Amino acid sequence: MYLEAKKLHIIEEILKIDSDTALSALETFIKKSKKDENLKANSSIREFSGIWSKEEADEIEKIIADSCENIHPDDWK
Repeated sequence: MYLEAKKLHIIEEILKIDSDTALSALETFIKKSKKDENLKANSSIREFSGIWSKEEADEIEKIIADSCENIHPDDWK
C-alpha cells in the first residue's frame, strides 16, 4: 500500500473512534513517535560533535571559506 493511501486509511479509522481514552492514547503515541524520530535524527549528528580539536575545526573552516565561498563569474557562462 502506498504511503499516502496508508495515511488516508489510518485517518478514516481514527475518525471512527468514539473513545476519548483511545484518542488520548493515539495522541500520546504520535507525540512519542515524533520525539523518538527527532532524537534519532539528532543522535547521528551528535556522533560527530567534538571529534575535532579547536585547531582542526578552525583549519576546516578556513579551507571551506577559501575554496567554497568564492564566486567565479566565468562559471556561470
